[in-house]
Amino acid sequence: MDKGSPDCPYPGCFFCVMKEGNPSKRRASLLKFFRELPSQDDDGQVLPISGLWNTAMAHPNDPEFIELGIFECMAALIWKGLKNRRWLSHDQNIYIPYYAAHIIGSYTMNVEEFADMAVHAGVIPPLVELLRGRLTWVEQRVAVRALGHLATYAITFPSVASHGEILELSMQLATSSLEIVYTHFYQYVDRRLSYHCDLLTRGMGGVEMESRKAEEWASQLQCWSLQLINCFAFKPEFLQSICKPEFVAKLPGMWGGLVNENSPAGIGLLRTICHHKLGRGPVASCSSGVIDSLCNIARSSDDWQYMAIDCLLWLLQDPTTCLKVSDKVLPTLIDLAEITTLGDHKKLGDSIVSVLEEYMQSSGTGRNSISSRTKEEIGELLASRQRLKWEKNMPKEDLHIKHAAALVVKLEGNSLFSSGDISNASSKYSEALALCPMRSKKERVVLYSNRAQCHLLLQQPLAAISDATRALCLHTPVNRHARSLWRRAQAYDMLGLAKESLLDAILFINEFSQSTDPDLSLRQNKVPDYAERLVKKQMRAAWLFKEAAIKHGGVRCEGDGDGDVCGQESDDSEWETASESDIGKDDLGDDVDDDDDFERTNRHIKASIKDM
Repeated sequence: MDKGSPDCPYPGCFFCVMKEGNPSKRRASLLKFFRELPSQDDDGQVLPISGLWNTAMAHPNDPEFIELGIFECMAALIWKGLKNRRWLSHDQNIYIPYYAAHIIGSYTMNVEEFADMAVHAGVIPPLVELLRGRLTWVEQRVAVRALGHLATYAITFPSVASHGEILELSMQLATSSLEIVYTHFYQYVDRRLSYHCDLLTRGMGGVEMESRKAEEWASQLQCWSLQLINCFAFKPEFLQSICKPEFVAKLPGMWGGLVNENSPAGIGLLRTICHHKLGRGPVASCSSGVIDSLCNIARSSDDWQYMAIDCLLWLLQDPTTCLKVSDKVLPTLIDLAEITTLGDHKKLGDSIVSVLEEYMQSSGTGRNSISSRTKEEIGELLASRQRLKWEKNMPKEDLHIKHAAALVVKLEGNSLFSSGDISNASSKYSEALALCPMRSKKERVVLYSNRAQCHLLLQQPLAAISDATRALCLHTPVNRHARSLWRRAQAYDMLGLAKESLLDAILFINEFSQSTDPDLSLRQNKVPDYAERLVKKQMRAAWLFKEAAIKHGGVRCEGDGDGDVCGQESDDSEWETASESDIGKDDLGDDVDDDDDFERTNRHIKASIKDM
């Protein structure tokens, strides 16, 4: 290849070619560069590859390099790295397969035509070899990303699917990715490959930065594997291979962690599976933990809450699965029935009520079984809908009377609560809910939330989750009532459900910090200590690498003796449980009537419980 700038030490320098002002000469030089690069053994090859990587990341829709053979060049470089270990270990060539696969993934991310050209250029076979783990987990990450993009398009999916091992490899990787990254990188600090550290931090961080980025990349490796599997799950012929009980049972636990909140991860794949009749059967027949997890996600602050709700609705509507799931799904949907809008999902509560009403009618024909308690709750829900219609035609004076009567009963409940009679206080809040006009949503939010607190003190976390969820569904905006978020976070903590508790606690802190309450403003929106303690506790419990750390031991630093561990702290007894943490008026500002007295009394009663 022709020499570049006289000051440039590299023949045929990519950067010199890019400076060429004549378009036709530039095009001819780039064409020659892409054709000859894989056969060259000169030093410094990683520099133009990293330059191409930067260009692909910044301009993934630019066709210039695509038309000149960049896909053929990148595929050849990956093969060279796989087959010629001497070349791979020379200079900085170890970086090249990673960059090459990343470039393929970037250019196939948005444009179907580019993906088709990549397939015809032969990129799939070398990407599959990287997916197998022929190099390291770092290359697996970018390979599964690129294959996931290729599998997204109808025109290129058959080419991906023709490699039968891709689906199985992706399922294995989704299951084992966290353990792989933990044992091959995170655990032994002094054994980390230097090029892994450089790729993770771009040479800008130390051990702590490397560890944080490794956790992020491990999450991406798992989530991108699930995204690739999801492309297969849209095709009924692959569902049998995907819906293996041992794999489906693990999907709810694959949530991506806080470092990858933009991916639906396991719940996204479960939704695709449940969308098809062939997938709903295996999900319903799987261990009860899957349905329990779907119910928990549906009643949580998870960004993908609506996906869990969709799964529950489809499972309940399917005659072949409804009987297997109804005892868990029906109570959950009843709690969610008054939700209005959830993201882009409009009138979600109306859809839930329609499904519940349909199920109720089918139970009358003998097709479905339903417990008397659940039947009563559905009946009350449908009656409340009718009450709402009647109230629209009621005189305002009558509504004011009903509202006043509910308020009187609520105050009686507060009085009972103050005296320590929690059980009867809960009953009074139930009575007030029966009297309160359906249109008085703000008052009903308070009543449900107060009753949830009673359930907490009575050690009834499931009932507390139910009432807190109802309050959050009624609130405007949805899932933003601070007190109910905190109470549900405590309830999930009592059940040992760290992820759900963590998400509610984080959202509670967010609502707390954005409060317009003047008292809180004076305190500069300081995060309450009890909330900070709970978040720290649950972040340890929901740590992405926790299972791998338990299985293989803690993080070893250079110079550590046997058994010394650094990194994540253990869950010590010094951390009080969320249900025991102090909570008071100044901590939870709100504009609801009597709620401050409620909280002061709550603090006193919990102190008494701790003494007992």
